[in-house]
Formats: sequence, C-alpha cells, structure tokens
Amino acid sequence: MSAERDFVRAHRDLLHADLDAWLRIPSISADPARKADVRRSAEWLADAFRRDGFPTVEVWETPGALAVFAEWPAAEPDAPVALVYGHHDVQPVDPVELWESPPFEPTVRGEALFARGAADDKGQLLFHLLGLRAHLAATGRDTPAVTLRFLIEGEEESGSPHFAALLAERRERLAPDVVVVTDTGVFARDVPTTCIGMRGLVGCQIDFHGPEVDLHSGSFGGAVPNPLTALARLVGALHDAEGRVAIPGFYDTVRPVTDAERASYASLPFDEQSWLRETAKSRAATGEAGYTTLERIWARPTAEVNGLWGGYTGPGGKTIVPTEAHAKLSFRLVPDQTGAVLRQLVERFVAAHTPPGIIATLHFESDGVAPCHTPLDAPELSALVRAMERAFGTEIRYSKEGGSGPEADLAEVLGAPLVFLGVGLPDDRIHAPNERVVLPMLELGAEAAAYLWGELASLGSHRAAT
Repeated sequence: MSAERDFVRAHRDLLHADLDAWLRIPSISADPARKADVRRSAEWLADAFRRDGFPTVEVWETPGALAVFAEWPAAEPDAPVALVYGHHDVQPVDPVELWESPPFEPTVRGEALFARGAADDKGQLLFHLLGLRAHLAATGRDTPAVTLRFLIEGEEESGSPHFAALLAERRERLAPDVVVVTDTGVFARDVPTTCIGMRGLVGCQIDFHGPEVDLHSGSFGGAVPNPLTALARLVGALHDAEGRVAIPGFYDTVRPVTDAERASYASLPFDEQSWLRETAKSRAATGEAGYTTLERIWARPTAEVNGLWGGYTGPGGKTIVPTEAHAKLSFRLVPDQTGAVLRQLVERFVAAHTPPGIIATLHFESDGVAPCHTPLDAPELSALVRAMERAFGTEIRYSKEGGSGPEADLAEVLGAPLVFLGVGLPDDRIHAPNERVVLPMLELGAEAAAYLWGELASLGSHRAAT
C-alpha cells in the first residue's frame, strides 16, 4: 500500500462523478451539428481544471475546435516541465441501434462504464485529475513536483487538421521537457505495457480515366484500354509474393526492428489463433515474410487498398467498358520514412503502371502523419516504467500502436521525447458501439500518474541545463 493508492481508492467517487458529467456531452468533432457540444466539452474541462486548483487555465481558439490549456508550475524554478496530451472530442456513435444503453448516458455494468468517449479519451484524461490530487496529498506539496501543463485538443477524431499549426504558434508557451501521451492502452489487463511508438499514415486516391463514355463491351471490349482492369493490375502489383510492398524505394529508409524490440514483443503472451478468432475476425494471418504478426502491425510499414470501384455495380448485368475506375490506398509508415518521400515514390509507381490510353490522376488527402518512436534507453521512459510498475505491481513491457495520430507533431514541433501512459484495454470497443472503460484500470492510471511526477522530477530539466 501507499499514500497515493490509499487516496485514489478513497476518492474514486470523484472520478466517477466527473465521468458521469463529462461523458454526457456529445462532443463529436466530425459532425458540424455538434460544434456547440464540442465547445461545451472544452469549457467543462476548463472548469474542472480551475476547480482542482490550476492557476492558469485557457481555452484556445483554432480554425476548428477549441483546445484547452492548463498549467500548474512547480515551486522549484528549475523543475522539469511535463506536458500531458489528450483529446476531448469523440467518435460518432453510428450505428446507434447497436448500443445496449444510450451512448451519451453513462451506464455502469459490473466493473465497466459504457459511453462514447469512456476510454477514448475522456476517461483517460480524467484519471490525471485524480492522480494529481493523490500526488499532492501523498507528498504534502502545494504544487506538483514538475511544472505540469495540459494541452487537450478537440479535433483528434477528425484527423487533428489544425494541431501542428497550434503547436507551432504556442511552442514557447508549451516548451516541455517531456510529453506524456494519455491516449493509448495496455496489451492486456494482466499484462500491462507502455507504448513506445506509433506508425505514420499517408492516404491517397488514384483515378484512372479511359474512354470518354461507357462503351459496349461487345463492340469495344478487347480493342480499347479498360481503366478498371488497368487499375486492378496496379493494385495487384502493390505487393510481391513475399508480402513486401513492391513500390521501388519503399524500404530504403525504413529503420530496422531492433533485437531488443523483437525480444520485448516476443515476450508478450500473444495467441495468434485467439487474436484471429476474437479480435481480427479473420480466417488467416498474412503479411510481410520474416516478421511476426505483432511486428507487422507495430513496427513494419504497409500499403493497403481501402477501396476499389468503377463501372456498373447495380443489380443484374451491364456489359460495358467503363469510363473510370478509382482506388483508395493508405500507407502506414515507420521511422525514418516521410510522407514527402513516399508521395514521390507512389507517383512514380502509378506512372509506371498507367498504360497508354489511360489518364491517371493521383490525389493525396494531406501531407500525412509522421511516425514516432521512443528509444528504449530514454530516461523519461524509465521514469514512466517505474511509476507504472509501482501502480500495477508487476513488470511493464513494451508495445506499439499500429494506428496513427498527432504524436509525431508533438515530438517534432516541441522537440521533446514522448512517453505513453494509457490504460485502455483491447476490448474497450473504442470507435465502435458499446465503448466502455474498466473503472479499476482508470484507478491504476491515476495511481501511476501520482507516482510519475516525482519520478520525472528526479531527472531534472534538460532545458534548464541548456
């Protein structure tokens, strides 16, 4: 037992009450009709920071949704600065008929609380407020052991389109020694892990235009280029027989998976058949030869076909050579790949697979999201692991996130290392109906956060030293 743990357990009702209030606000950033609710969510969080004693709380306007900034300086002028990142917006709830209880009426069943945003990300943000109370009570301090700053954005579920610009604009105000990301999870409830990286993401659409109009396939088929056939060939050429991406130059800058990482992943009790049956809902595992499933989804780059369409798709038959065909592709990137280089490689690949008589148009959705990685020897990571091990009472191992987010912008723009303190579970059904969070996991997150600020304070401030 510890004073921090005692406090968290004695005051868990404060966390539950905050969850009940905040989760009732439908802050869906992707829905323009919910713009006022996203604003209301930001204002609720700002009020919660003020209530808990933060001397500086601001709501920052962006061209999109509001972000919330809060700061509580340490008494020591040379204390390190820790910036906590998360988001207060949530995913849409469709299909709403699959929810067992209304998505914005928090409902407790057993140890779990069900509501949209319960795990992603409101519950994981709120454990920090309880954790900070526990840190202050247990240490007898009037201020945190580190200068604590929070930046909570309102557009993460919409791709964080304005976040990098906000970071650049407020760089001097944020100026952290370390960024604590609280938008991830653990491998399993009995196998706690911390994330050490996320893959980048670049998406594009390829449009093939052939004849100016749909043509009769009997009169013209076999005599003029078919854009749908040509695009299918391009898509089929994306990978070789070993599952490797066949775009020339794709792997030129890929950082190899280290032996330490591979050993860490291999130590996790991953049952591939159970994963296929219960999580992936797939009949087989596949991918790049020479790598395990965990290595493929955490540490290797990929190319995926997200959609392929063209011609007639209605009932019955319509015998045509279609005028157009389309494909949507997405690429997950790993260190040290960049979206700018990938774009050039894809452009060359498409040009090389566009036959005469076909006009190809390539449109990239954005500049993409860069990958991020925390070195295993980073002192900040060691501090986080010590804090989590005190809370969980067991060894903390390493994992990665196969998905992507704005974390790379935090590292690149702010020039600070990232560590990940998340307690979500793989079956929390984030982005799906019946999202939930396991309440005892939030309490463990609060306890780990209570320990973390002292652990980070012991490292000192890099910025003060320079």
